[in-house]
Amino acid sequence: MDQIILVINLGATSTKLAVFENETQTHGAKLHHSSSALAGFSDIVEQKEFREEVTVKWLTSEGIALESLTAIVARGGLLAPIPSGTYSINDTMVEQLAQGRYGKHASNLAALIAYDLSQPLGIPSFIVDPVVVDEMEPVARISGNPKIERICIFHALNQKANAKKVAHFLGRRYEDLNLIVAHLGGGISVGAHKKGRIVDVNQALSGEGPFSPERVGSLPTDALVHYVFDGGYGKT
Repeated sequence: MDQIILVINLGATSTKLAVFENETQTHGAKLHHSSSALAGFSDIVEQKEFREEVTVKWLTSEGIALESLTAIVARGGLLAPIPSGTYSINDTMVEQLAQGRYGKHASNLAALIAYDLSQPLGIPSFIVDPVVVDEMEPVARISGNPKIERICIFHALNQKANAKKVAHFLGRRYEDLNLIVAHLGGGISVGAHKKGRIVDVNQALSGEGPFSPERVGSLPTDALVHYVFDGGYGKT
């Protein structure tokens, strides 16, 4: 039986959607949301119904019935650190993402919408390589302060996907290659891929590493301390 799969990837101001028939993409769209459209939401999770409605309307406009889907796959959000892979969405995951237990980010919404749409249809829903994929080696967790350990939050899905594309292009197995992969977007992450695992990468969510359109990047400690105290800034 052919597999008809809906893929949902949510960003801060966009909803990216695609439908695959087995391994072939048959439909796709990147829907942008204006600041005014999102201004009425005080919290990321409050956007769920709006983003879900956008998704259903797009499917309808493309002539794709929800009942024709056999699975839904979503970008994974902020969860506890986990290895790279594909994970079934369940009640526990939904609760953690909705509550923002490990942080709030637009990527949290994709799994919530996938689960919400899949349940009445009786079909499975999954996340793949969420932003909390953690394969870092112990030495990569060491920072310059013994009380501060480096953590791993980055663009794992895009990093893994493009590394595997390169491996395919080279006619090699991803697990046999050593690669440096850079994701350049609103945030930037640069990862060291060693034999199929990302063993070191900058924490892109908080802006560690290169500065980018939406992140200030790593700053000189002395200058940052003076900036905060001289400017009278508090923790928030």
